[in-house]
Amino acid sequence: MRCALVIAYNGTDFLGSQTQKSSKNTILGELEHVLSQINIDSKVVASGRTDRGVHATGQVCHIDLPLFWSDLDKLKKVLNKMLSASILVKSAKAVDDNFHARYSAKKRVYRYIIKESSKNPFEDNFVTLFKSVDFSKLKQNIKLFIGEHDFKFFMKSGSDVKSTRRSIYKAFAYRYKGYIILNFEANGFLRSQIRMMVGALLALDEAEIKEQLLCKKNQKIRPAKSNGLYLAKIKY
Repeated sequence: MRCALVIAYNGTDFLGSQTQKSSKNTILGELEHVLSQINIDSKVVASGRTDRGVHATGQVCHIDLPLFWSDLDKLKKVLNKMLSASILVKSAKAVDDNFHARYSAKKRVYRYIIKESSKNPFEDNFVTLFKSVDFSKLKQNIKLFIGEHDFKFFMKSGSDVKSTRRSIYKAFAYRYKGYIILNFEANGFLRSQIRMMVGALLALDEAEIKEQLLCKKNQKIRPAKSNGLYLAKIKY
């Protein structure tokens, strides 16, 4: 039986989500380790990878269960008891055998959280602290990303992809209880693309962002920090 898991995690102490040969300290690495302890020998397939320090509130994974694991409510409880406190299984449900957490996904939603502050030890792992933000400019410029664009200047170097074109359906910013929330929804994102876009919004003006989007000039901006980024939802 194929099962879809919706998980949330605090990515602070993990080396990203994907399994690695050199370390077990990844989100999927820990999940696969715990599954093996309850006799589930299945590769965990996620909707997409998140980098070191990036969090999730709605990551989706699929696993293939042996016949004796048919009680999904029990599976959820067992996993949450055995996993570290940084990972939470929010739901576990049966899906069609053709379901694929990555390839069946239609849209991906990410949020980026900023707080105007120079220092805050209680939030440092979960929001990006930025001393001063021109919110009106940011709110206007984030709309530039909406539509289909070639994002080759908005991805981490060394990425191996067939195409650097992506379609962004929604991109907007709003204030909420002292935080600045940036919301992005797209058919997919390149590696570090959102962090690069946020970095551009915080460092560049409208004309410079347009030049980079049109691939006319690479401004070589630094990606925003990983701790403010959250994979919020996968739409199928």
